[in-house]
Amino acid sequence: MSATSPFHGLSAFPPTPADRNGRVDTEALGRLLERLCDADVASIGLLGSTGIYAYLTREERLRAVRAAVECVRGRVPILVGVGALRTDHAEDLARDAEAAGADALLLAPVSYTPLTQGEAYEHFLAVTKAAKLPLCIYNNPGTTHFTFSRDLLQRLSEIETIRAVKMPLPVDGDFAGELAALREKTDLAVGYSGDWGAAEALSSGASAWYSVIGGLLPRTALALTKAAMAGEAGEARRLDDLLQPLWAMFKEFGSIRVVYTLAEHLLDVPAELPRPLLSLGPAERQRVLEAARPLIAQEHQSLL
Repeated sequence: MSATSPFHGLSAFPPTPADRNGRVDTEALGRLLERLCDADVASIGLLGSTGIYAYLTREERLRAVRAAVECVRGRVPILVGVGALRTDHAEDLARDAEAAGADALLLAPVSYTPLTQGEAYEHFLAVTKAAKLPLCIYNNPGTTHFTFSRDLLQRLSEIETIRAVKMPLPVDGDFAGELAALREKTDLAVGYSGDWGAAEALSSGASAWYSVIGGLLPRTALALTKAAMAGEAGEARRLDDLLQPLWAMFKEFGSIRVVYTLAEHLLDVPAELPRPLLSLGPAERQRVLEAARPLIAQEHQSLL
């Protein structure tokens, strides 16, 4: 276990290499994680949305966590996604992650029938009782179709082990206003996903960037994170401008399809999207690869 906070700075979320049957390739996962450790990211977000947590069995999720802990060896905190449809399943996943040596948990209110605010609260409360690791609320209405009210976030923040929230980009773009409102109501460390808004979020005072691209291009993402958090607006803008073609691919095709294309074709990581998701066609793949080539050059340059 790492003593460093997993809820500040760049939290890099790698894809989870797996075959068409959902069997995790732990060797390929280890190669991805080594790159993140070498880049000195602040934390690793294992089994996030682009880490296909929702498509893996409990057994494969546990294999991934065990392999990650063995590979990382405490060099970087590991934040593990434990979202599941049923509360008892999420409790089991939380216990598994804790027993395997994870440093923190990430919990999304996954549901089929829309949850009420009260149901979500009880779900989170149950998981925090099942495992004592610090927990980050995963607020991702794009996939869960659940929106946390600020009152619910305040209530959840009163649970001892709930320490952070991973927020979507604000619809009105007012990062500073949202951060001020959340910090008035809670003591949570407030970070953001939605990679194309990272520079503005961090420049506005966000505690963390929960980054999809950080899982593949950690040095570039880390440089952007440090520049934005240090108030170096020009450098943060330069790096964000470099990433704009890739952000356009994220918005057009969805980040998960783009990331798995890059992992397979540029980093030689064998990974298949879980059905019913389909890989991009040849023309789309070529567009993604062309958008990413300058970023690969930037990543390699940072190693020199």
